[in-house]
Amino acid sequence: MIKINLLPHREHKRKARVARLGILAATSVGLGVLLVVSAYLALSASIATQEERNAFLADENGKLDKQIAEIETLKKERQQLLDRKKVVERLQVNRGEAVSVLDQLVRQVPEGIYFSEIKQVSNSLLLIGYAQSSARVSTLMRSLNDSPVFEQPNLIEIKAESKGGQRSNLFQLKVLISREQEVLTEGKGNKGAVK
Repeated sequence: MIKINLLPHREHKRKARVARLGILAATSVGLGVLLVVSAYLALSASIATQEERNAFLADENGKLDKQIAEIETLKKERQQLLDRKKVVERLQVNRGEAVSVLDQLVRQVPEGIYFSEIKQVSNSLLLIGYAQSSARVSTLMRSLNDSPVFEQPNLIEIKAESKGGQRSNLFQLKVLISREQEVLTEGKGNKGAVK
């Protein structure tokens, strides 16, 4: 009988299996390392891209903040210009006011009254003067009230005085000046006259 020794063949198969297992393990470890490295590189690239986006957004936000500050400055300058324009328009509208006020005063003052002082404070006029009688002051108040330039005459004080042997009444009278103002209707820009 022939004796066959299968030990070297088994040994050879075992070594081949161990070698295949080693190659398979090395390949698995290599693929795992490759997978981890590629995932790390992908995450690093994603983080770098996101940081670039964040830096870009921060730069753009800085630019927008500067533009907003410029817009606020321009709004303030615009408001100042509009305020100046309103003052100029008001002066333009009221430039002939002093002439018309004095003209109406001359027309409305009855005989026997003269003014020693006339003061204007915004839209009111303070008249200080002398009258021969209190009835003349009353006539003056009625004529001022009927005037298109004046309204709401208000007698502040009247008192009798003797000056140089003559008797007269010292009076203080406050009267409002009716001004025509241009009012801009909001949103439409239409102008209207308001008394």
